[in-house]
Amino acid sequence: MRFGKIDYLNLLPFDIFIKGYPTPSSFKQCLNHRKSYPAKLNKDFFLRRIDAGFISSLAGYASWRKKQVTPCAIIGNAKVLSVLVLLQEKEGIDTQSATSNALCQVLGLKGQVLIGDNALRFYYKPQPKPEFVDLATLWHQKTGLPFVFGRFCYQAHGAFYQEMAKAFYKRPVKIPHYILEQRAKMSGLTRAQILHYLKHILYRVRPKEEFSLRCFYRQVRLKRATRPKRF
Repeated sequence: MRFGKIDYLNLLPFDIFIKGYPTPSSFKQCLNHRKSYPAKLNKDFFLRRIDAGFISSLAGYASWRKKQVTPCAIIGNAKVLSVLVLLQEKEGIDTQSATSNALCQVLGLKGQVLIGDNALRFYYKPQPKPEFVDLATLWHQKTGLPFVFGRFCYQAHGAFYQEMAKAFYKRPVKIPHYILEQRAKMSGLTRAQILHYLKHILYRVRPKEEFSLRCFYRQVRLKRATRPKRF
């Protein structure tokens, strides 16, 4: 079993959960070696270097059509804080996330795309700062729906990953103080900022989130937004 993981703060609760979840030792070893950013995991997934992971929603389209997805995802609940577009900056994509770049195209925005810790540091930095848009907020304003940034997809061992996903969103996760301290130092954020950010992230896919994905995929086709490729 080869699981790939995004090394971002939005999956910090999953990091805590998986340490206590019963898995083969080989799974845990692979988990520690397959941490990366979304675009890299997309490629690993396409090339079958990993069996499963939280894959960019855009890259997970084929898995969604094949029903090789779990009811678990990374969801921005009206806000996400970690996926922003700086409107007054020179236009530019973020090479680490295909879904964020496509969403920017779908929403008709031009500017510099920021994701992950870089976006959070910008969001929490004191004024003044350039005008920016939270992509989950704009999507919610236009559709009334939350936005699904990444989906827990799989290509093998479906029953195992389905059970894992359900166990994750059903079990409340408390982040230990020492881990918050570690991640605060690594990210350049405070513990309070990390906890505030995580309040805006949901993980369970319900009908509203499924409908949001359908709307996004339709807009990607209509706008001919750039999709991740195998090579």
